[in-house]
Amino acid sequence: MITAYLYKNRRLTIKELTVEDDVPEQTLWLDLYKPEDEEREWLSRFSVEEVPDEEDINDIEASARFYQNADGLHINSLFPQRVGQDVRAVNISFNVRDSFLLTIREEDVGLVRLLRNYLRLGRLKVTTPQELFLEFFNLKVDYLSDLIEDVYTVLENVGAEVFESEELDDVFKLITLQEDSNGKIRLSLLDTQRSLRYMQRYYRGRMTDEDLKDIREMLADIESLMPHSQFIFDKLNFLLDAAMGFTSLQQNRIIKIFSVAAVVFLPPTLIASSYGMNFVDMPELSWKLGYPMAIALMLASAVGTYFFFKQKRWL
Repeated sequence: MITAYLYKNRRLTIKELTVEDDVPEQTLWLDLYKPEDEEREWLSRFSVEEVPDEEDINDIEASARFYQNADGLHINSLFPQRVGQDVRAVNISFNVRDSFLLTIREEDVGLVRLLRNYLRLGRLKVTTPQELFLEFFNLKVDYLSDLIEDVYTVLENVGAEVFESEELDDVFKLITLQEDSNGKIRLSLLDTQRSLRYMQRYYRGRMTDEDLKDIREMLADIESLMPHSQFIFDKLNFLLDAAMGFTSLQQNRIIKIFSVAAVVFLPPTLIASSYGMNFVDMPELSWKLGYPMAIALMLASAVGTYFFFKQKRWL
């Protein structure tokens, strides 16, 4: 799907294009969502270099993610996407051209919809593709900050559940989920940092002082978010160790109960085994009170062992 965004005087006009159309004049942003082969061929009519495909967009090599050619600046960046309780990292290909900003993506990303709404409401002051590109990354950094706050909130609840819940299966799943989410958040932060530093270093000649100031502020925000991400990793490791220790403690208590029960019933078993031997000369076998005496002796030995453990505070 090809969508052209015409933006002038804080007024947004959206046009859905087909492969038979040309890029409209005053297009500030051209977005290709899940482009088909014929749509990529259509884009190649307005491109000097080869149009990147899905494999190129997902490539992790720095030379494939940040480069410049005749079509302008190319940056492939990871954008966070919350799906239920999970956080996914989705690659978006940016091509900053002189006339418009080109984005190519294979998945729907919430920040794209958010930026579109901001443009529709006239809340952004953008006149150039560079400014629109930086607004993308401004929203991305803010969203990453919100995701870190969400992880903090979840961990507060997990900390209470570790010591209150008897069934820790859900707690372990939640800790694992938050660790994965935090890893993707940190990966997005690092990727954003690399993208902005590349633009700051190799594209500064085409940006205004205000654009460079925005990049410096975003880099400072990322630097401030990095320690929070590391703290979350440390917190997750602590909660995981605490949950494992609490589980081991519960298991030890159960094993302790079985061990004490076995020791308590050991003397009665010994007495019963003694009188179960088939010897001829056993005076108690012909004694009328022999059976009650054996029962009483077994009960007394069990009760005595129990109170001994109680006195030692082993129970």
